[in-house]
Amino acid sequence: MDFIFIIVMGGLWGSFANVCIYRLPQDKGVVSGRSYCPKCKTQISWYDNIPILSYLFIQGKCRKCKKQISIQYLIVELLSVLSFVIAYFFYGITITTLLFIILALTFIIIFFIDLKHYIIPNGLTFPLMFIGFIKSFDPNLNELFPNYINSLIGGVFGYGIIWAIIFIYKVLRNKEGMGLGDAKLLSAIGFWFGWIAIPFVIFSSSIVALFVVLPSLLNKSKKFSSEIPFGPFIIIGCILYIIFIEQYKNLLF
Repeated sequence: MDFIFIIVMGGLWGSFANVCIYRLPQDKGVVSGRSYCPKCKTQISWYDNIPILSYLFIQGKCRKCKKQISIQYLIVELLSVLSFVIAYFFYGITITTLLFIILALTFIIIFFIDLKHYIIPNGLTFPLMFIGFIKSFDPNLNELFPNYINSLIGGVFGYGIIWAIIFIYKVLRNKEGMGLGDAKLLSAIGFWFGWIAIPFVIFSSSIVALFVVLPSLLNKSKKFSSEIPFGPFIIIGCILYIIFIEQYKNLLF
């Protein structure tokens, strides 16, 4: 029963994540008003708003105007369910599971907003920083999470290193290289996982970004000066850190 409950909650919160992804960049309230078709603006009935199942049943099309609904909605809900299931599988019904669920949902929302709009809302990164730091005062949490000193150092280090990159790039090229949204996101990761996570996240996210962007550079559809959303790569780097944390620490120590 617990497993079914986790899946259902993952789908419901994934549906809420979709609302955030659509409305936050437009400065719209995420809890005001019913969901509606982005094409014809028709309100979506409850039976067409059941996470995952409704999308599959109506074949990804609005029942009213028959226009295709972005598969992103299905992907976000599936990722949310997957995140809930993985957190529950490894940590059960614990505070650690709740924290990872909060982190995962925020990461999903940031990932898709930055991917499309090239922005990372402060309304997402600031609460993430706050939670990351406050939780560090609990000595009974999973060893993945640092104490409050390492958390504070991590938050400052994460922000400072991206700020320094932005500053140096602007001095050398006289234009912005990255956004402060990336600095705040990396700072939040520092608050959550401590200063030790920052070098790994920066290195791995840069490598992933290079492999993703390299084909576009080779076929000249993008230039080195082209703007790319780096937030999704920082998130991927953080996920890789969580997966390979033991190997990383063994390498260092």
